[in-house]
Parts: sequence; structure tokens; C-alpha cells
Amino acid sequence: MTGTGAGLGTLGLFFLQAGAFTFGSGLAVVPFLHQGLVDDHHWLTGRQFVDCVALGIISPGPVVIIGTVAGYLVFGLAGALAATVAVFLPALVLVLVLARTYLRHAEHARVKGFVAGATAAASGAIAGAAIVIAKGIVDDASSVAIVAVSLVMLLQRRVRIPEPALIASAAVVGLVAFG
Repeated sequence: MTGTGAGLGTLGLFFLQAGAFTFGSGLAVVPFLHQGLVDDHHWLTGRQFVDCVALGIISPGPVVIIGTVAGYLVFGLAGALAATVAVFLPALVLVLVLARTYLRHAEHARVKGFVAGATAAASGAIAGAAIVIAKGIVDDASSVAIVAVSLVMLLQRRVRIPEPALIASAAVVGLVAFG
């Protein structure tokens, strides 16, 4: 889909906000992205959004690459570039500007408190991301079984299975179950 400069600017501003106001892992941004891409702007359908998240999760690199995929679906190559730069720019600027200050004050009680609070909120956002993703894809017994087994495997302590191996295994199971 091609877009006007104004539409591309709106997309860039949306992803700049996503990068600036979402803390935690890349998955913490999923509920914010869903709200904006699907509900507010109607740039993507729910299914397209879930596909973007899936591509972000299985692609090497940060999960926030979801923005690149979504930007491409909305405005082609220009959208992919705008979304990618915009979503990563706030973190880059923040690190360049605040890294030395943070390292100097990392042991301060208020800094520790801020980090603890932000980390707790990010955990909630990641749980929210799981719910957003599950709503779009977990809709039959096979999907529920894959979710349940994956969760058990990740939470058990005896044998640690690397997450990429778990995802690859679940993808093969999905190929057999749904293919």
C-alpha cells in the first residue's frame, strides 16, 4: 500500500512514541503497537498484526523489528525504514545521553527504585503482549497444547531448553498440526 507523506509522518511519529514510551523488552511494546496499528489507525488487521509479531519473534535480532514489518505492510519500503528508525531512535538517544550518568548513579536508592518499578511494569506489559498474541492465534486444542507445553518447558528447572530451540520445536509441531 502506498501512502502520502502525511501518512508516513504519522507512522513515523507513532513508532517514535512506541520507542520512547515503552520500557522493558521488545515484547513490552506489543500492546501499545496493537492499540495503535489495529485499533486506532486501522493500518493492520488483527491477523496481520499477529503475523508481524510472529515474524518479529522468529527473526534474529530484537523483537521490536515488528515495527519494520508493520511499516512495510502499511507503506512499503519507506514505511519499513521510517518505522525502524523511529522505534530505535529514542533508545539510542537515551543511551548516548544518559549512559554515563546512569553508571555513576546506578547504586543510588532512587535509581534502583526507579529501575525496579520500571522492570515490574515491563513484566506486566510482557504478560499483556502474551494475551494480545494469544487472542489472535490460540483458538483450538492444538494451539492451546503448544502454549501449555511451551510454558511448562520454560518454567521447569531441571532441564533448561534454550528459547530458540523451544520455538523451533513448536514451529515444527505447528507445521505438522496445522500444515
